[in-house]
Amino acid sequence: MEHLRKLIREVPDFPKAGINFYDITTLLKDPDGLKNTIEALYGLCADEKIDTVIGVESRGFIFATPLAIRLNAGFVPVRKPKKLPAEKVSISYDLEYGQDTLEVHKDAVGEGHRVLIVDDLLATGGTARAVVDLVESLGGVVAGLLFVIELDFLKGRDKFDGYDVRSLIRYDS
Repeated sequence: MEHLRKLIREVPDFPKAGINFYDITTLLKDPDGLKNTIEALYGLCADEKIDTVIGVESRGFIFATPLAIRLNAGFVPVRKPKKLPAEKVSISYDLEYGQDTLEVHKDAVGEGHRVLIVDDLLATGGTARAVVDLVESLGGVVAGLLFVIELDFLKGRDKFDGYDVRSLIRYDS
């Protein structure tokens, strides 16, 4: 994964002083980098039986959609408030510096559907944990969580005991 890591731009002090932002736009604009990322993510879940792939707004959409196609599964977006037109369920959760809310259509996940949750980054785990709770509230079974980048030093993985969490690129500081 070192070749993919080299395509990720590190931006110091963004969005505030002391935070190192891992910018995937440089990875996405590289045709081979994008293709190799999708293929590597697929390799982490190719043997799984998945009914639905959930992409978390907004960068999760980029990776979840092609994975859904490769897995012969449906794609479901989890969005910020007021973006979905039909009946929905929502969940509010704490961030490192505030609170946020996510929504999904009420009919997006069926009872017993095996769901793969996909996002670009696992940091503190708050967003992904909220998505797990949404899926389970709809009767879905979380088959796994898949991330391009994981920031090990923020210990987000600790929120997912008993769940299959996989990441392509991990940073320890």
